[in-house]
Amino acid sequence: MKNKLSAIESNIHYHFKDQKLLTLSLTHSSYAYETQPKEHQDNEVLEFLGDSVLGLVVADFLFTKYTGLSEGELSKLKAAVASTSSLSLFAKEIKLHQYLSLGKGEEKSGGRKKRTILAGAFEAIIAAIYLDGGIEEASRFITAHLETFFQKVDLDRFLINNYKSALQEHFQKEKGLEAPFYKIIRSRGPDHKKRFTIEVFSEGKKLAKASGNSIKDAEQKAAQRALKNLMGKKIKTLTSDTFMLKKHHD
Repeated sequence: MKNKLSAIESNIHYHFKDQKLLTLSLTHSSYAYETQPKEHQDNEVLEFLGDSVLGLVVADFLFTKYTGLSEGELSKLKAAVASTSSLSLFAKEIKLHQYLSLGKGEEKSGGRKKRTILAGAFEAIIAAIYLDGGIEEASRFITAHLETFFQKVDLDRFLINNYKSALQEHFQKEKGLEAPFYKIIRSRGPDHKKRFTIEVFSEGKKLAKASGNSIKDAEQKAAQRALKNLMGKKIKTLTSDTFMLKKHHD
């Protein structure tokens, strides 16, 4: 265990004074239920706190770095970088998946690859650093990831959005039509590994169909396919649920 903790500390460039916080941040609820049935402790409360710390640091970073953007544009940037997709990528960058404590069932079902588990653990790590070293250390840890993320984004040339919001804006604002609606046409598999297939419609016309491991994931993928059909090469994928669109003046 000590070697495991030292390895993750090396990856995140932070040494804990209280290593119990680090251990807790890596403990998934499935593991806690199996090993501590009476006093189970997991990282879910830390995840809750980490989400708020992350939100503050991201908002401060964007407010300071992108002074010319509107509240709406800043909100879209914040949503993109704080999404489950982005946070799971950050988690992989520090090899967080290697150090998680998962229950046997979760391990067997591929829990180390699940974006929700990785994103949650990343937020829990943020909270652990915040509690152990304060907001400055938590901010330093988060900002390193933000700087890497935004190196890929040229905001002078591109607008950023998530697929579902952009598809809604396309039909409501640009065409004056009702927002597209999503319909679940199939769900298969056991509860822990269910797969959903969704179709998206506008004015009774089917725009696209896609499948995902959650309803939200399937809806984003369906919206992505619909937008690509509508806009083609104008959009450039940023994460699995966000994209960049060339500004009109280009």
